[in-house]
Formats: sequence, C-alpha cells, structure tokens
Amino acid sequence: MIDREHSELSLTRQCHLIGLARSTAYHRSGTVPDKDASLRNRIDELYTRWPFMGSRQIRDRLRLEGWVLGRKRVRRLMRLMGLAAQCPKPNLSRPAKGHKIYPYLMRGLKVDRPDKVWCADITYIRMEQGFMYLVAVMDWYSRKVLSWSLSNTMDTGFCIKAFEEAIRTHGVPEIFNTDQGSQFTSSEWIRALKQKGIQISMDGRGRALDNVFVERLWRSLKYEEVYLREYQGVADLRHHLEVYFHFYNYERPHSSLGGRPPAEIHDQSIRKEVA
Repeated sequence: MIDREHSELSLTRQCHLIGLARSTAYHRSGTVPDKDASLRNRIDELYTRWPFMGSRQIRDRLRLEGWVLGRKRVRRLMRLMGLAAQCPKPNLSRPAKGHKIYPYLMRGLKVDRPDKVWCADITYIRMEQGFMYLVAVMDWYSRKVLSWSLSNTMDTGFCIKAFEEAIRTHGVPEIFNTDQGSQFTSSEWIRALKQKGIQISMDGRGRALDNVFVERLWRSLKYEEVYLREYQGVADLRHHLEVYFHFYNYERPHSSLGGRPPAEIHDQSIRKEVA
C-alpha cells in the first residue's frame, strides 16, 4: 500500500491520502515495536484512571494483572507517551533546555468571563496500529474546547496550529496557561503568544492541578470515546474527534456549570458582552 520508493509522492503525502498514521509507516525506524502496543494502551488506561501513578506504581499494577516487566520498560513507554505522575515533586514538567520559564499568573486571579484565560495540554491517543498525540486549547471560564490538532510527534508545530485556529475563531485571550513541557517553553510557542500580546502563565513545579480542567477533558474523552473504539487510521480518528468535541461543547452537561454545556456558557457570555 505504501511505496517508499515513489518518485512523486512523499511518504507523508501517501499516508495522508490513505488515512494512515505516519508513525505506522515509519515503524521500521521507530522506537516502539508492535509488541508494546497493547502495553502502551493499558498504561494509558491506568494513567487516565489514576494520574497520580508513576512508573513504579504502574509497573506494580501491571504485574498484578500478569504482565512480566520491569520499571525501565514502563518508564520508557511513559516518556514516549508524554505521561508523568501528577503529584508534587521536582521536575514534574521538564522545559526545553535553556528556555525561559514564566511565572504562574492564576494564583488568586478571578476568571469571570470567557476568553480571559485559555489553557492547553497534550495527550496520547491509541490507534489500532501506532499512536497519535492530541493537543487542545480550552477556555478556562467556560471549559469550551476552542480548537485541537493531531500529530504523530511531540513537536511544537501542531500546538501552534491549534493556537492559531483558536485565535482565528475566538479572538485573543489575556492570559494563556500551560505546563512547563518543552512544546510550551519553546521559542516558537513563546514568540507566537508574544506577537499577540498575550500574558504567558506556566504551572509551577509540584502544582499538578494547575491545568486540571484540561486533565478532566482528557479523562472524559478517553472513557467516553477513545477506549470505546479502535481507530482504523488518522482520517477515522479525526472524524470521531470532531463528533466528540461537538458533543462535548454543545450537548454534554457539566456538573461544574450547573448542568449546562460549555458552549452555552461561553457563547451566552460573549453575547452579553457584545450587547
């Protein structure tokens, strides 16, 4: 199906045309063998359920389930998936080396309207073969998912793509809060925010719940959508994510919002401000 020697179509273009994850096509030179696919998926399930678990606890839990493995293997896969225990400890999120860390601006701040504060985070999405990364931009006040983007690598480009889409459709926030991951401390990301005059806020070390709203989104997404399916390719994944995020924004009631969906809170507040 994939012609690695094709003279006109690049491997990336071929993957896009047939809806295949690039991570699958590049598998021969990748870092994760097929034998790890089911293990990665189980680690993802355990981490989503108990995000405070580190590699030791997940290893012990897996051993109780009958897996024969050591901590090094679990730790390697968790790093590949971008997972780190959400508990107070040093180096919870490692910034890119040499990049500036910005202060946490949310302490004591009253967020009383939409688009005052946005936040973003990245999660791992399981596929039938291979895996993808998903980034989402969320409005802190209403919990509405403003934009999202997929990639088969943990680069900065797909984060900026989601950021630019959110700006295009919703304007510019006052503050943008993220963790200290390398994507969000990169010069490209910082430059994109500064060009829009946005104040930059970053979760402090040991403050695992600073971005809790996005973490709750990931939990809902995994249990209500991802774990119920085996996606056949990127096109299939993209379609179901579009359906789910529309449901999440416009139909799914949120207890923290008085049983109302995020889009109703966000859009109603915007209309009041305009009026």
